[in-house]
Amino acid sequence: MSTRRRVYKVKKTRRKKRRKALLFFIPILILVLAASSYAAVLYTKAQNIFDASYESVGTSSKRDGAVNPMADNISILFIGVDDSSERNYQGNSRSDALMLATFNKKQKSIKLVSIPRDSNVYIPSRDTTSKINSAHAFGGPKSTIETVEELLDVPVDYYVRMNFNAFIDVVDALEGIDVNVPYEINEMDSNDKKGAIHLEPGLQTLDGEEALAIARTRKQDSDIQRGERQQEILKAIVAKGTSVSAVSKYTDVIEAIGDNMTTNLKFSEMKSFIEYVTTDKGLDIESVKLEGTDNTTSGTYYYELDPTSVEETKQTLQSHMNLKNTTTTDEIETYTN
Repeated sequence: MSTRRRVYKVKKTRRKKRRKALLFFIPILILVLAASSYAAVLYTKAQNIFDASYESVGTSSKRDGAVNPMADNISILFIGVDDSSERNYQGNSRSDALMLATFNKKQKSIKLVSIPRDSNVYIPSRDTTSKINSAHAFGGPKSTIETVEELLDVPVDYYVRMNFNAFIDVVDALEGIDVNVPYEINEMDSNDKKGAIHLEPGLQTLDGEEALAIARTRKQDSDIQRGERQQEILKAIVAKGTSVSAVSKYTDVIEAIGDNMTTNLKFSEMKSFIEYVTTDKGLDIESVKLEGTDNTTSGTYYYELDPTSVEETKQTLQSHMNLKNTTTTDEIETYTN
């Protein structure tokens, strides 16, 4: 972990326009770094770290066999967890952020959907309905993957699980990211120190602790806006991480990832994602939004996903992956009811 962490003050000066940055494309950034072997030493370091992070969960039940990201349309589920010592978690923690990205090989395009952490969904591993973030506590990445596949009716081919310690260190290794803070924020830091992060509205360069506070806060808006903020933070991290000016920082970025990531992506498979960044049109990411409503009738807060929005999202993702729509009319009616 970085020894440079501290209580961060607001940076009031606006910097010249830099590349934008975003939260969960830290994993996409990792994939780009793996493919961008600017030096043999860097390449070897990346390979060693990614090989040590490998953890298989088997092939998706929605696939007839293994996929090849060099040739096939695939999907990656990004799972953000908070495994800090302050949380004192035993075993698997609940996921704090979930994003599913689908990749179209021919178009070199990406569709990204954030799944609100309090979404009330069916969890196959427990045969029960609960908040989607509890799927990870029930059975780690495998249970989470099964739950997302059940919800969106698309195969989840790969996953990348990362805790927020890595997020802080990656942003700091890139020497900050430029983010438009939507409103005044007073948040705790990663050590749960209340009021440690204070940000005024406006475009500013944020360090890791500040960027994490923006990604996690939901005091003044909803899980939907929270997901949108995370997506925007993520895109910018990727853009900055793939810029020429970031090359000298790659070693620090890779070391920041260290033991904070697990994935079923092999190092050789990661290289295929460089094509999504180096196209003439640049990184093409379209956000897909899951609509819903707040529900506290049971005394516990849930986010009730709108069935129509879920169905539209299914069709969008299935089309993007060139999959046959497998949802039947009876299934739609059952979900709606």
